[in-house]
Amino acid sequence: MRYILLLCLLPMSWIFHDMGSFASPPRIRLMTWNVENLFDTIHDEGFHDEEFLPESDRRWTSWRYWHKMNEIARAIAAVGEDGLLPDLIGLCEVENDSVLTTLTRRSLLRHLGYDYVMTHSDHNRGVDVALLYQPMNFSMLEHRDIRVPSRENGLPATRNILHVKGIVIKHGAHDTLHVLVVHLPSRISGHQGDLNRQLAAKTLGDVVDSLKQERVVVMGDFNAGRRDGIFKLIPLMITDDVSDGGTYCYHGMWQWLDHILVSSTVKTTSPARPVRLPWLMTKDETYDCDIPHRTYIGPSYKGGVSDHLPLVLDLE
Repeated sequence: MRYILLLCLLPMSWIFHDMGSFASPPRIRLMTWNVENLFDTIHDEGFHDEEFLPESDRRWTSWRYWHKMNEIARAIAAVGEDGLLPDLIGLCEVENDSVLTTLTRRSLLRHLGYDYVMTHSDHNRGVDVALLYQPMNFSMLEHRDIRVPSRENGLPATRNILHVKGIVIKHGAHDTLHVLVVHLPSRISGHQGDLNRQLAAKTLGDVVDSLKQERVVVMGDFNAGRRDGIFKLIPLMITDDVSDGGTYCYHGMWQWLDHILVSSTVKTTSPARPVRLPWLMTKDETYDCDIPHRTYIGPSYKGGVSDHLPLVLDLE
């Protein structure tokens, strides 16, 4: 009940935040989150989504789907409890437009006025990346899918990169901003996955190179820690809070797989920070630590939201 009231009352908090903005630098809030297989319950022809259907071993029912939707909305609203909702949200592992229409128009998030744009990749499981944005604060000018030439190099097709160009119109600003949302190939795919990830990073780096002197933000799941060699291919600054363990936990060890990168023309107010809301965490009895509360472990339903934590960064 608390978060339903929060969703209703947040617009008033924006007013008070804007009244106080004359005394402090205006901020833009970015958020990125791998939401772990946000599939609907209907088969998409041509894609391998059979494991996320009501009759599958996972028994992905409408109730479970709606529970996950509303928990995602609840987390986004909670990030804005200080009066500053995320203006731009990069999401990874979303299935299709139907899922995002449900999230922005029918879930608890419908009160907050988000619009979205997403990629449409050839990835065999049909998972893509998307950008949610507040139209009153970010006026989208154009968007495009950037295809990684994996098949031309003898590798499996991977997810497209989303490139969105828009104008930040918050607090009287009229600044052009390029936002790229990525989900690079997984590390569990072995040598082929490594090659594909490097190819995707090079493709991303070439795009960033073409945007010299522009304000650029790249966010998403890189499937790589900050010291990974792929970041030498992307001429941007990593904003991780190095004092924090990261966004993903494997066998009791925290890692940074998700990142927000910015150009030198973008000023941050503090490092990017993972969001550890109580209902996004659970206890790992094996390693005696708190970890992200997953939706599934194998075919076993756990009732959580994601195996990754959201990542938030404020810009001036």
